[in-house]
Amino acid sequence: MANLKTQGFILLDVDVVALNNAGKNERSNFDNAVATKQIFKNGRKYVYVSGQAWRYWWRESLQKNMNWVMSPISRESKIAYTDANPIEYPDDDVFGYMRAATEKVTDDKGKTKSTNMTVTRISPLKNSAIISVTSVNPAENWSSMSRQEGDAVPYSKQEYCAIMKGMFSLDLNMVGAFSNYNKTGYVNLSEQLKKEALGKGCKETEDPYVKNSDGKPAKLIQLPKEIREKRILETISALKYISGGAMQTNNMGDVTPKFIILATTKTGNHPFSGVVKTSGDKDEQFELNIAGIREIIKDYQETFVGKIFIGTRSGFFEDYQSELKSLKDEFDMIEISPVNEAIDKYCEQLKKQVE
Repeated sequence: MANLKTQGFILLDVDVVALNNAGKNERSNFDNAVATKQIFKNGRKYVYVSGQAWRYWWRESLQKNMNWVMSPISRESKIAYTDANPIEYPDDDVFGYMRAATEKVTDDKGKTKSTNMTVTRISPLKNSAIISVTSVNPAENWSSMSRQEGDAVPYSKQEYCAIMKGMFSLDLNMVGAFSNYNKTGYVNLSEQLKKEALGKGCKETEDPYVKNSDGKPAKLIQLPKEIREKRILETISALKYISGGAMQTNNMGDVTPKFIILATTKTGNHPFSGVVKTSGDKDEQFELNIAGIREIIKDYQETFVGKIFIGTRSGFFEDYQSELKSLKDEFDMIEISPVNEAIDKYCEQLKKQVE
């Protein structure tokens, strides 16, 4: 079994937004002032959306557009956790979980006792933060609440325009496959849930990559292929409909990809981090790194499985269409199309790659 991963790279194009806020703006002259998330690199400021926020948007889109039934959340004192049931709930499967649980076990003498059973699952879906490609100086916009009697109540927020980039990786072999190794992140199922899973059509298979202390292959509990495939395809397809971000009532922004690269690889390393680059004295301009894409394909050609799909939205990167076409002519494995079509075509390829 090949260890396959979906590797994705996206670009967003947003205007006058505040997608992910960071609380009170201590540098503002206003008492009611909200700052946007920003970070510094080489002395320059970049705005960003946290990886957690992007995952929240992704979950919401899967629930609303793919009709996923989400795992219920429980709260105890200062902790919260999902049901930790990846057999029943696809978000527990794809996004991972950790839950400290108590399980009743019957011993050889027929006595029932409670035992601690902590289950954890490393997420098959991993993603970066979404960060502006170029340096950005957010503008502070003054507003006021003035519909009430008396003085207006002023407040401010930071807004920006930016091209933003993000990366993600989805482990295709891990979706719908659950381990019980004595290692943090790999005790996915309680013994009770394991028994229930085997009674609901799941099967026990050998893990081709892990061996027990006796040298024999470790076991995995695996969902039927049609369920695993459905979860994988819907996770990728949700990118066509993804929405979210703070301040949407006044600063609504479109966070669907305007540029996307999708490929399946045999390695875990993400190859597409250098697809765009900055230029100018203050890194205020950006460009598509065609030479970088060409280099990636040549250097990692043996690790790609199937075609590499590049999608561009009309009106975005139009100056690079001829260069992208030349890239396609140079490499048979590249296919260029509109964004949604690229996602659909990649999903069709995935149907042949999910084992």
